[in-house]
Amino acid sequence: MREDLLDNVHLNFDSEAQWVLNIALALVMFGIALEISVDDFKGLFHKPKIILTGVCSQFILLPAITFLLVLSIDPMASMALGMFMVAACPGGNVSNFITHLAGGNTALSVSLTAIATLLAVVMTPLNLQFWGSLYPPTASILKEIAISPLEMVKLVSLLLGLPLLLGMWINHHWPILAKKMGKVLKMVSLVFFVALIFLALYNNRAVFVDYVFYVLWIVILHNLLAFATGFSFARLLGLSQKDIRSITIETGIQNSGLGLLLIFAFFEGLGGMALLAAFWGIWHLVSGLILAAIWGHRPLKKEKLA
Repeated sequence: MREDLLDNVHLNFDSEAQWVLNIALALVMFGIALEISVDDFKGLFHKPKIILTGVCSQFILLPAITFLLVLSIDPMASMALGMFMVAACPGGNVSNFITHLAGGNTALSVSLTAIATLLAVVMTPLNLQFWGSLYPPTASILKEIAISPLEMVKLVSLLLGLPLLLGMWINHHWPILAKKMGKVLKMVSLVFFVALIFLALYNNRAVFVDYVFYVLWIVILHNLLAFATGFSFARLLGLSQKDIRSITIETGIQNSGLGLLLIFAFFEGLGGMALLAAFWGIWHLVSGLILAAIWGHRPLKKEKLA
């Protein structure tokens, strides 16, 4: 069957293009880090409940909900592993911008981006291995490929951790320069990064055309569940409307670009995984902007001070 074939398809994305994609992602992270200061981390100690809510929503609840979704819809194995990969990644690169448009707590969004990026160095490989091993079809892929979690930790550290620390260091010593660089670099590198994802899809357009409708509905459903998870959990814990909006967006906007790079680096561009991550990278921009437009035109209600 055609569905079974995608589990054996490996997308064409040569090593030079992969390195360019690596550099583009590192530049996006560096651009974001230029606007993050040590004070953002200090603020975490004054609001541990909010930060823990955001972290749990991203790294515990979303992977668990993804596992339940996989059990429910029973997608092809490579696509299920792609869903686990996306759910294991930290918040996406544009979450701060979308949070601002949505009238959320931008400072919280920046703080969550910073801490999630650092945690992702360990949590992304750990979550992928844990949840992927619980589902027999994806467990067999992980056994066949036999990826090294330590090697994945090293790559994530280079792509996310190092640019984050470097950007924060420049912001600490030269804040005016960092602000000027950040405005230009973040937008230019993001556009470049999205263009590379489109290029990856274009170079594999035959596979894309064959599976577009099968992949798209899964991505949309998965993304809606991610937003719903963040919103429901934050609301359940009684957070303010601004904080609820931030955590909703941080949970629904995943760094699928990182996932795509890990798929090309460790899974040789495995078809279902790569297509799902690439589609997510495009769709979450659309869904995030739609949500921002809805919330941006809906003023926050006045809340009583505790």
